[in-house]
Amino acid sequence: MVPPPWDRAPEKDTLFVLVTGANSGIGFGICQRLIDDYLSTRSLTSHLILIPTTRSAKKSQETVTALRAHALQFAESSPALRSRTGQNYDPHQATRRIHILSVQLDLCNLPSITAAADQLLHGTLSSSPSTSPDFESLEDVKIPRLDSIIFNAGIGGWYGLNWGKVAHNILTKGIVSATTWPTFKGGNSGQTIAPVPGSKETMGEVFCANVFGHYLFAQKLVPLLSRPKPSALPPGRIIWESSIDADWDTFSLEDFQALKTDAAYESTKRLTDVLALTSSLPTSKPYVDQYFSVAEDETPPKMYLAHPGIVQTTLFPLNAFMFFWYQVVLYLVRWLGSPWHPITGYNGSMAPAWLALQEQEALDSERAERVKWGSAADRWGNVYVRKTEVDGWGWEGRVEDVEELKDKGLLSGRKGGMEMVKEERLEEFKELGGGVWKRLEELRGEWERKV
Repeated sequence: MVPPPWDRAPEKDTLFVLVTGANSGIGFGICQRLIDDYLSTRSLTSHLILIPTTRSAKKSQETVTALRAHALQFAESSPALRSRTGQNYDPHQATRRIHILSVQLDLCNLPSITAAADQLLHGTLSSSPSTSPDFESLEDVKIPRLDSIIFNAGIGGWYGLNWGKVAHNILTKGIVSATTWPTFKGGNSGQTIAPVPGSKETMGEVFCANVFGHYLFAQKLVPLLSRPKPSALPPGRIIWESSIDADWDTFSLEDFQALKTDAAYESTKRLTDVLALTSSLPTSKPYVDQYFSVAEDETPPKMYLAHPGIVQTTLFPLNAFMFFWYQVVLYLVRWLGSPWHPITGYNGSMAPAWLALQEQEALDSERAERVKWGSAADRWGNVYVRKTEVDGWGWEGRVEDVEELKDKGLLSGRKGGMEMVKEERLEEFKELGGGVWKRLEELRGEWERKV
C-alpha cells in the first residue's frame, strides 16, 4: 500500500474534517470555505483531508468533482494565495495538498450509519481517479484521526407556506423579524421512518435525520476523535449545526421525537442547542461520560454549536417563481440592517468552518463550547462570526450585563420579546440538558441492540 501524501507532513500540518450532507447547499459551502480558508491561512506544506458524506456513490462522485473544480479555481485566482508564495507560484502545488474522499451515509438508516463508521474506523477510502496533475489520486488510504466532524445534513419536514401566517407575520412583526424568525412555514406532523429497514419499529423522521442519526454516528467515531494524554494535537471537535429560530417552546421532553408538533424541524434544532450547550455541564456529565466512554489516559472530543443564519436553500419547498422572490426579500432585509441574512450557502458556512479551523487556545479562551456561533453578514454581504442569543441560556450560559452586551454589539439583531436570562431559567436549561442526554443515551442503547 502506497503511503498517502500527507504522511510526509507533521501531524500539526494536516487537518481531517468530515462534513455531512455535503453535496449541496450549506454543506457544500462549508467544504468550499474550508478549502479556501485552509489554503489561505495554513502552512504552504500543510494538507487538508476533506471527507464530504452523501447518500449515494453517484452524489459522492459529483461532489468530489465539483469541490476539486472549486479548489482549482480558487488556487488559480486567489490574490492572497499568490502573494504568499511570490513570483514562482504554482497553483498545482496548492491543489495537490487538498485531498477529497467521500463516504456514503444515510442518517435515517442505522445500518448505513454503522457501515460508514466502520469504514472510517477499520476500512479504507479511495478518491475519484484524477487524470490531471492538479490532484493526487488516492487508493485504499486509512484515516488516522478526525479533527472535526460538522453535522450539517438534515431535513425540514415542511410542505410549504401558510399564507395566512405570512401576512400576519409581516403585518405584526415587520418584514425583518418575519423573515428571520418566521412562524409561517407549514410543517407536517407525525412523520415516521423505520431506521432499521424491514423492521416495524419506527422513529420520528425529522428527529432521526437531524439529531439521532448524527448522535449515533459521532459516538461510533469517538476513537478517531479522542486523543491520548498527553498529545500535541487538540481533541476532536463535534460541530452541531442548528438554526437561528429554535426557541424554548418548540421542544419538550414529552414529545422528544417531535411527532406531535407541526414544527418538527424547529423542535430538533432546539434539542440540538440543548444537547451541545450542556455537553460540558455537571448535570449532563454522567451521560456524556457514558456516551464518549474513553479510557483514563485519553481526552474525549468536545462539542460545539453553530448556525448558518438565514440561507436560501432547497431545504424549504418553493417553486421557481417563489424561490426568486424569496431571494429578493432576503437581500432587502439584509440591506435594511439584519445581521442574520448571509443568504448563500457559502456565506452561511462561515460559523461551522470557523469552528473547525480555529486554534484550540482561541476557542478555549472564549469558552466556545458554551456559545452558539452564528454566521452573520453586513449590508454588503461581508460575513463574520457572531455570538447568538439562545432562549433560556443567553449568549454565554450566564446572567449577563446589558451594558457589556451593548458594548460588544450583541443587542442589535435581537429577536423581539426576548428577555434577559435569569438564574432560575438557566437552572431549568441545565436540568433540561441532563434530561436530554439521559433520553438520548437510553434511545442509543435501545436502537443499537436492534441494528
